[in-house]
Amino acid sequence: MHLDFTQLPTFLIACAVVVLTPGVDAFLLLRTSMRAGTRAGLWALAGIHTAAAVQVGLVISGLGVVIARYPAVLTALKWVGAGYLLYLALSIARGLLRRDAAGDEGGEVAADRPFRRGFLTNITNPKMLLFSLAFLPQFIGTGSPAAQLTLLAVVFLGLAALWELMIVLAASSMGRRLRRPGVTTALDAVCAAVFLTMSVGLVV
Repeated sequence: MHLDFTQLPTFLIACAVVVLTPGVDAFLLLRTSMRAGTRAGLWALAGIHTAAAVQVGLVISGLGVVIARYPAVLTALKWVGAGYLLYLALSIARGLLRRDAAGDEGGEVAADRPFRRGFLTNITNPKMLLFSLAFLPQFIGTGSPAAQLTLLAVVFLGLAALWELMIVLAASSMGRRLRRPGVTTALDAVCAAVFLTMSVGLVV
């Protein structure tokens, strides 16, 4: 099994740009960790990367190319993903409306099945699949394609997991200091707006 590392430095730079660009995952981890603590944030992170590993596995196995050739499948996946993001946005908005009567309900909602939330948010987003199809093959080099894709996927997911782990730890630490009604309400409002915007953007 031959591996070509000549493209690795360029790949690492490209990964850094992609990983540091905030998306749905970052906002989900930020809210979950600030509202429900480190444990819930780590479960959400595990769900996100389980879904990412599934999608990257599809690309490596070649099934991702087959899926991408059928627009109806991707369209259906987009609508499912948009619907789930809309559901998250509405759930947060409902919590905001009930905040006065429900006390810290927002924290309970954030802690509710964080692994499932992380997994569904990522697995229903076709952008990760299409990104992997378009991004990873550019850096294969002269090595064995399957081995190179596996190496690149491991590096990318490792860097993403490291950055998102930092988000979880920082957000949970800040959450303990900033767990005041004004701060948590503002955080929930921002996250609801982000999820709603990304839901619309996914299908438009």
